[in-house]
Amino acid sequence: MTPPALSRRSFLAFSAMLPWALSARAAKSIPTGLELYSVREELKKDPEGTVRAVAQMGYQGVEFYAPYFDWSETQAKQMKKLLDDLGIRCFSTHNESSYLSAEKIGRARDMNLILGSKYVVMASSDPKSGLDGWKTVAEMLNAAADQLESSGLKAGYHNHRREFVPVENQRPIEILAKNTKASVMLQLDVGTCLEAGSDPVSWIRANPGRIRSLHLKDWSPEPEKGYKVLFGEGAAEWKNIFEAAEIAGGVEYYLIEQEGSRFTELDSARRCLQSFRSVHPE
Repeated sequence: MTPPALSRRSFLAFSAMLPWALSARAAKSIPTGLELYSVREELKKDPEGTVRAVAQMGYQGVEFYAPYFDWSETQAKQMKKLLDDLGIRCFSTHNESSYLSAEKIGRARDMNLILGSKYVVMASSDPKSGLDGWKTVAEMLNAAADQLESSGLKAGYHNHRREFVPVENQRPIEILAKNTKASVMLQLDVGTCLEAGSDPVSWIRANPGRIRSLHLKDWSPEPEKGYKVLFGEGAAEWKNIFEAAEIAGGVEYYLIEQEGSRFTELDSARRCLQSFRSVHPE
């Protein structure tokens, strides 16, 4: 018969391993998509063919950006059928700030529902100067969230460099985090966070449960490279970022984004996914 002390010791050892095992399992289940701005020129020429090519690379989903807003409902339904046929999803959409206004939020809601999206993300904003301008953006996000959540959708905000550059001794991104509902996703663009001199890991840990998606855009401090480096070629410490996102951030999906490179758009997207899988295997 096993002595009680050994049994207790085994139980404690198992208990200590359980969170790690669960987080490892969760990491494998996090899907990876492509922000379609990465293939914007191809998308203009052949939207359906481009989405088909992205799916064939192995991406599990996409994020459409602002031009989707001008599609007809018929076009949106055709795109949703294609996504379903390909077995991929629209995780979210990127939107001009005006699309989340009281005048346009209804159309954004309807189009996202057709596409099967979960998050309506404000891709950028241009607030009035000072911290009060950023508080106004937060109020707009809260109002949009109220309108979207009754339909099962969520609002989100995507940072650029400016949100991490202090204004009146405070970073605008902190104002947005503090003054928005917890349901508003803070979509982290890793590259612009790095360019601003901030630490993405610290930001994720400071906002548990709110970093529900990340743009996996790398960045190099070398001026001639900047955002032209592919995933894994820049300054981002990806393993640490993934660990923070999966343990603390509440990440639901990853999005690779490439602004430009020495390769074609589609080749860049393919190479980035290959590099991502070498760092974060399924």
